[in-house]
Amino acid sequence: MEMNQQTPVLTFAASAFAALGSEQRLTILRRLVRAGPNGMAIGDLGEAVGITGSVLTHHLKQMVSAGLLHQEKDGRRIISVVDYDQIRALSDYLIAECCADQGGHQEGLDHG
Repeated sequence: MEMNQQTPVLTFAASAFAALGSEQRLTILRRLVRAGPNGMAIGDLGEAVGITGSVLTHHLKQMVSAGLLHQEKDGRRIISVVDYDQIRALSDYLIAECCADQGGHQEGLDHG
């Protein structure tokens, strides 16, 4: 799900936060972010985070559906890759909404 004029930001944020609503999914996302733009093969990812098989597949499906990552075929392997633009948009949304009543002052929330 891309953030664009047809998809309200609130809908994207709700879907993304719901997809990240478990410690296991946050662990998966953190590992994929650290893997960089080349992503990780599902088998390697499972070993790295200690989640395998249908449980890992279920978590990845939820995150793909929310637009937080995508998957690419590489021969017989499936590579999971974070959509950094979507993660950044989600982070920006959260910071903007949390600080909206602060008159634009985001003390202690420097990012960039």
